[in-house]
Amino acid sequence: MKKFISDTRAADTIPLKLVVYLALLAAVVLLLAQAWSTASPVLQDAEIKAQTESASLSLLSIQGGYARNSEDRYSPEGSMCTLKFSLPPAVRYISFGVDPDQECNGNLTDSEWVPENNTLIYQYKNGVKKRVFIEGAPVHFIKGIENSEGIWVPAGSQESNETLDLENTAVLIEYPVSGEFIFEMVSYNGTRYTMTRF
Repeated sequence: MKKFISDTRAADTIPLKLVVYLALLAAVVLLLAQAWSTASPVLQDAEIKAQTESASLSLLSIQGGYARNSEDRYSPEGSMCTLKFSLPPAVRYISFGVDPDQECNGNLTDSEWVPENNTLIYQYKNGVKKRVFIEGAPVHFIKGIENSEGIWVPAGSQESNETLDLENTAVLIEYPVSGEFIFEMVSYNGTRYTMTRF
């Protein structure tokens, strides 16, 4: 045992090699971390864009389909699509047919909404907004509610029999934007709407 402890041949070379290897490993890890921090926002933005473009194509695909008459309780269901989102926490909201915070007062429900038909807008928490357009005829988005009979109807159609104000029709999903969201084509007083069922 004494001989093993007193043996110091290569004692000065092993730690030096170990230090060099650890320094190289640390440099590689730092380079990988730097590359990931640079690439991550780009990859995240590409994923968000892919999900919103897929949503716009799904919404476009039902526009020419059958629109259920929301005033007829026996009318068959209209053309539907299910949008699947799993947007990261950096996304503040996604809106359909409206720019909800033009006034930038911080509260999306109190601000004056500016209609933008055929547009999906998503905003990051840092304030950057991106738009995805739906081609074709005007798309009127409207929030749906379930009536006492369990039938989905356009919000506002319960209060009166007048035509809904197209300036106030839009849909907003605030953070967290994650899950499945159903949209259905309906008609109300001769106007076609893309109505939410969530």
